[in-house]
Amino acid sequence: MEACIYDEQVAEEVEQQLSSVQVALVWVNPVQAGKTRAQLNALLRRVSDRGVLVSAHPQTISQLGTKQVLFDTRRMSWSADVKMYTGLAELRAALEEAGPEARVFKQLGGNDGHGVFRVQRVGGAWLVRHAASGSLELTLTLEQLLALLAPYLKASGRIIDQAFQERIAEGTVRCYLVRDQVVGFGAQAVNALCPPGPDGTVPLLTKRVYYDAQEASFQALRAQMGREWLPELGPLLGLDRGDLPLIWDANFLLGPRVHGLHSYRLGEINVSSVYPFPDAALKPLARATRAALERQSLDGAGGEALD
Repeated sequence: MEACIYDEQVAEEVEQQLSSVQVALVWVNPVQAGKTRAQLNALLRRVSDRGVLVSAHPQTISQLGTKQVLFDTRRMSWSADVKMYTGLAELRAALEEAGPEARVFKQLGGNDGHGVFRVQRVGGAWLVRHAASGSLELTLTLEQLLALLAPYLKASGRIIDQAFQERIAEGTVRCYLVRDQVVGFGAQAVNALCPPGPDGTVPLLTKRVYYDAQEASFQALRAQMGREWLPELGPLLGLDRGDLPLIWDANFLLGPRVHGLHSYRLGEINVSSVYPFPDAALKPLARATRAALERQSLDGAGGEALD
């Protein structure tokens, strides 16, 4: 195993290095310091065409690893009332008709909370909180809110609108998978979109704590992922087991309690930048990588993007 550090200034050297290996496990943020993955994705497609197994392949990212997946899976039980807007006039009309319930607007791609906003109508104004670290809650007019969201809409041609989950202060849970096997979990208290409490403060952010797949507190989520959501997800997106990334995660918010038990609402799926992940995922990831290489060899797959 060898490390390969990507930067656009050394893209040619990176392509040469990746072209000499059998498999490339790629973890690079969708957006970093104002740069996107556009150049990297083109590079990875060329590397894949030369017969290297690339995970996650850019095609898989486009199907599974952007906020579009929230809209595409809106009829699944993990959905939190999701809508999508493809133009400014459509977005304006939706905001003009909005009730007092809080919503979350998300750009198509991104990381670390950038381009994700909690939005709530209060009289003739809008309370807006950006999920990016250090952001303060703002009070905006409709025109100011549209001006804030317009660049994100222009960048990808769409914005995802999702119902705000009131239990967000109780944290999020990441379910880690190797292909279609649940291999671990990560739990973290978050505060990015939490409305301020009576004293004006929000809950403290905590580090993510990792667990193996047998952690008792997540067995209901594990069972629902395996029995319900994975069997629905593949056919819905046109993905079979071999198309799923070698490692990925689904990030869940806590939904309303049902008969005293947790329900879960999908917040995002992470495919392009999954690391770090639970140590328990390492052996399943190694086995899945080996199996994919053996399949590639037997099938004479050449440049086929196996994931």
